[in-house]
Parts: sequence; C-alpha cells; structure tokens
Amino acid sequence: MKSYENFLNQIRVSDKKFKIKDFDTRLVLDSIAEKTILGKKIADDIDEIADLQNILYAENRQSLLIILQGMDSSGKDGAIKHVMKGINPQGVLVHSFKHPSDQELDHDYFWRHTIKLPEHGQIVIFNRSYYENVLISKVHPELVLAERLKNYQKLSKIDQDFWKMRYNQINQYEKTITETGTQILKFFLHISKQEQSKRFLARINNPNKHWKFSPSDIEERNYWYAYQDVYEQTIKNTSTKENPWYVIPADDKVNAHLLISSIILGRLRQMRPAFPTKTKEELAYMSKAKLILESECEN
Repeated sequence: MKSYENFLNQIRVSDKKFKIKDFDTRLVLDSIAEKTILGKKIADDIDEIADLQNILYAENRQSLLIILQGMDSSGKDGAIKHVMKGINPQGVLVHSFKHPSDQELDHDYFWRHTIKLPEHGQIVIFNRSYYENVLISKVHPELVLAERLKNYQKLSKIDQDFWKMRYNQINQYEKTITETGTQILKFFLHISKQEQSKRFLARINNPNKHWKFSPSDIEERNYWYAYQDVYEQTIKNTSTKENPWYVIPADDKVNAHLLISSIILGRLRQMRPAFPTKTKEELAYMSKAKLILESECEN
C-alpha cells in the first residue's frame, strides 16, 4: 500500500498553480485481489475512525468538519454512507445544503453554515457548503443579486474583484474556525462528464432511482465547462497550507471511498484525541462506588 499512501500526497492541492485537467477522474485497479485488499482496508479504516471518533466525543475539546463538493452524481451521498457507516451517530452529523430559504437570504452567506458547525467532540459533514457561493453563484451570478447586498444590485458589479473578495472571506472564515478548535477537511469529488452521463442514465433506467433524477441536473450539464473553470479557480484560491483541498478521482467509487477514509483517518490520528483523565478525588470516589455496587450485586 506504499504507492497508495504516496498517491494521497499527489491529490492534495499544495500551490496556486492548480489545474483541474492535471488531475485524473479515475483510479482503477484491475486485479480482483487488489480490490479485495482495498475493500478490507476500507473496513479497517472505518473501524479505526469509529474508535477515534468515540474518543473525540468523550474528550469534548476539539472537532472535525468535513466538506464534500462536486458535480451532481459525483458520489457525495455514497461517500457519506460508506465511509461513515459503523460510527456512533451521537457524535456525527450530516447537513445537506439546498437552495437558501428566505430566512437564510436575510443573513450573510456563512450564517446557515455557521449554525451547523460541529460542537466540541463532533464530526460534522457538509454535503455542499458555503463554497456554493463561489461555485454555482459564479456560474449563475444572478443568484448573488438574490442575497440583496447593498453595493451589488447589478450584475455588472459582480466582477473579478467581487470573487477575489469572497475567496479571501472564505479563507479568513476557515482560519478562524481552525484557530478555535475545529479541523477542516475539504474534498472535491472529481468526476468525468462521461461518468456523469452513465450515472444519470442509471437513475433513468431504474425506477427505484427516479427520485434522484432532477431536470435541473440535465440543464446544468450545459454549463459543464463553466463549472470546471469555477472549481479550478475556487480550489486554487482557497487551498491553504492549513486547509488544503483534496481532489478525489470519483469515477471509481471504491477507490474514492478508500481515499476519503484514509485522509479522514490520517487527520483524526494527527488530532490525537484522548479520553479525559480523572482526578485523585474522582478515582477515590469511583473505588468506593465500586465496592458498594459489587456488594449489591452479591446480595
């Protein structure tokens, strides 16, 4: 697995020269034996993630925010389902952000995300996030007008300086979150247009998946290359040393799940959560309580 560990470093965006075309959408292993090994590694990673999450929850002093971004059908829901299974739901929350409500539009674009940030001891997953405000909003700038910003009442005002300002706001926002005890992991699930076509067709051909199909998904495919550009610009401008982006090749789901679980596990290990220690007085009380309880069990 040494080569796989090296690959984790390759998908980490580390500089401002990021080009989306330089990152593959597929990492496929041909051998059934290799896939069996990876399947076992995913299970092992999930077991250790569950153990560390339990300690993180008991420690109650730090937290982890996981952000998943990607084109429609890139596998965000599947990644959450597979990587987070077996983890105590008491310490893990998932929030999916759709089109903002009127109440949410009456606040700054961070507000609805801020109120969902993890508490101490929690892991929180954002299925889409405040990054939508520099992604879909950049492809469809009329969405910015719906925010009713005082100095941006015309599309002509939403220029490159505006987006540069937003990138800086996001970097500062994440810097503050990190400094106050919440680690951040950001994943871009990088899917090819051809693979997206296959997944949309699978939804159409399977009646049990019709609920997943939306006409807007097809309409947004007309903006495929615009989205590739805004993702490139967003990742380039918001991948920092403290909070880098990871570009996950998402055409192959098994490998995508393994990469995500490996990175989450690595970060939890770095956080080194620890069970809280008891004082001498607390330990003495527990010893007395133990004698009383053992006596009751004997009677």
